[in-house]
Amino acid sequence: MNTRSPRATVRGFDSTHFRQALSQFATGVTVITTRLPDGSFRGLTASSFNSVSLDPPLVLWSLGARANSMPIFSGNSHYVINVLAAGQEELALRFSRRSDDDPFDGVDYELSRTGLPILKGVTAWFECHNRSRYPEGDHVIFVGEVEDCAVQPQPGLLFHGGRFGTTKST
Repeated sequence: MNTRSPRATVRGFDSTHFRQALSQFATGVTVITTRLPDGSFRGLTASSFNSVSLDPPLVLWSLGARANSMPIFSGNSHYVINVLAAGQEELALRFSRRSDDDPFDGVDYELSRTGLPILKGVTAWFECHNRSRYPEGDHVIFVGEVEDCAVQPQPGLLFHGGRFGTTKST
């Protein structure tokens, strides 16, 4: 018995329409940070972050397969996912730019137990072991096993419809 569903032979949309539809899903905003072999830091903005499992504690995020930082994040053993708080739009923009400037210049952070940057003022952070990676389409899905985390409850930074927003305080 064949249990596979038939695939559409023609899509009824183009990539611009697909991106616009995706933009209607509000997401949190994160900055993923890690350390390079020379001791410097690398960070990037990502809105593709989800929980996967409570036991073991697993989270995921994705990165474009052709991203300049792909070799760094796929080769490093650990990274920190910093969940941005309301008012941290500048951090999101700073770490989303391709630039020769060091995005950590002037940014307050502390170091995790493995020496990775944890950005100050974030609403939560997760220090992860780089457990597995799954190439899918034009991205790679990273699954991290959370080894440490912290939370500072406050309104979070959201991205919806191409704009930043915030959660309401509870």
